[in-house]
Amino acid sequence: MLTMWFGESEANVREIFDKARGSAPCVLFFDELDFIATQRGSSVGDARGAADRVLNQLLTEMDGMSAKKTVFIIGATNRPDIIDLALLRPGRLDQLIYIPLPDENSRSHIIKACLRKSPISKDVDIRALANYTQGFSGADITEICQRACKYAIRENIEKGATNQKLSNG
Repeated sequence: MLTMWFGESEANVREIFDKARGSAPCVLFFDELDFIATQRGSSVGDARGAADRVLNQLLTEMDGMSAKKTVFIIGATNRPDIIDLALLRPGRLDQLIYIPLPDENSRSHIIKACLRKSPISKDVDIRALANYTQGFSGADITEICQRACKYAIRENIEKGATNQKLSNG
């Protein structure tokens, strides 16, 4: 959506909203909303306020939505504290829903889901892993599981190579 060319990012915002209106009813989902909706005037070194212009275009498009509300707009962020307050006014993104970090039971389910297709040693204690990952998000836990799988595969390959060298040796 954001480009380095003057005015193109704003045109991209207009195009997204035009497509949404043409596809209504629909949902527009903006992930990492803080990237395009930081408080105006806070962009240091910004090319003459490009971020402010994109946010202004976003606000204009949201205000131009019809009263039928057939285009629903959802934004996700880890940093609600830096979102421009104008975006949070009624009629725009007027509801803030906080989704907390997963509790221990949820972390256990996340770990099981991430490893469901992977062979797991009997000495792996999922409950202990869930306990150790307090304060971690679901994405953090997923990354840990993916890395653990990669390390296990690498370790298995290295162990196989060592065994082959010993048997040939």
